[in-house]
Amino acid sequence: MANKSRPPTKSYPKPPPSDGDGNHIHNTILLNLPPKESAMLLSRLELVRLKTHHVLHEPGDTLKSAYFCNTRLVSILSVFPDGKSVEVGLVGKEGFVGIPLVAGFRTSPTRAVAQIEATAFRVDGETLMVILRQCPELERRLQQFSQIMAMQVTQIAACNRLHEVDERLARWLLMSADRIGSNSVPLTQEFLAQMLGTRRSSVTVAAGILQRAGLIAHSRGDVEIIDRPNLEEAACECYAIMQRQVREWQGDSK
Repeated sequence: MANKSRPPTKSYPKPPPSDGDGNHIHNTILLNLPPKESAMLLSRLELVRLKTHHVLHEPGDTLKSAYFCNTRLVSILSVFPDGKSVEVGLVGKEGFVGIPLVAGFRTSPTRAVAQIEATAFRVDGETLMVILRQCPELERRLQQFSQIMAMQVTQIAACNRLHEVDERLARWLLMSADRIGSNSVPLTQEFLAQMLGTRRSSVTVAAGILQRAGLIAHSRGDVEIIDRPNLEEAACECYAIMQRQVREWQGDSK
């Protein structure tokens, strides 16, 4: 009697690593720490849920806490004396909020705000500064991310000055999609205008240009990327410049 072949074994995706409380870890800095440093840091972290538009800190605030972003987006904004603000950086699961602490500074020059409902691992600021002295790989990775953010801030500042709103909007949508891992970005035109430092009417016109070209679908409170390759073509060169620089630095650090 012929042997019956066994049915193929189903394979399931491996769940992401988790902390001691069972919370999944998506932050790439935390995921790439050596075991000893990871154990030391994770025992001091607390998962927090950030509501949309939750402010993590304002300019001049003492940084009592730092955050390893775990899901969704946090915007870094430059705030002017008249209350106007413009986004100068974006942080997702690749990054960290509280960069001055890495250099031993205790106050923030910017505002950090959750763009959409997010999660992050929070650590006490003073505790982090102590841990950094015992965790060289963590310190190295935070210094590298600090340099990436400095490059990003410089490029976005030039972008806001030199490029048209539709090009900047395309660049911003691509950056956001990269960080949340989705082509659907749930944001209003009013918030987009604040992020881009322009009028809401200008964002409406820019979104219309991209939508008529078949690159995005825009509805109230949500933007869906339909044609990513051509959206990259429609974006200013700043997106490609930043992507290329990050890839080069990542290659250098291996």
